[in-house]
Amino acid sequence: MDRAKKKLGVLLSTGPDTTNLQTALGLGDAALGRGDDLYLYLIDDGVRALDDPRVRALPGRGAKVFVCAYGCQKRRIPLDDGAGVTYCGLVVLTDIVNGTDRFVALN
Repeated sequence: MDRAKKKLGVLLSTGPDTTNLQTALGLGDAALGRGDDLYLYLIDDGVRALDDPRVRALPGRGAKVFVCAYGCQKRRIPLDDGAGVTYCGLVVLTDIVNGTDRFVALN
């Protein structure tokens, strides 16, 4: 029986020093492993997860990674156009919340 492709949205607002990053990556791995779509939004201290190579590898695996541009600016993290991520604002987060089958916020 064919299973319909699902969309998972994950919000990460905490820094990479918390267990939330591992949880987000585990959920993302499970979704991508099933062939589902993954939409990861990094906000607040979550933007620091861009330094993690596992996060940097997600776009290459088919995930859509969005990063709060304001959060980067406040933390003096340069916007890297070659990173495979999309820098944006909260309007995109609203679209992810409304457009996914499941949404998980890790705060």
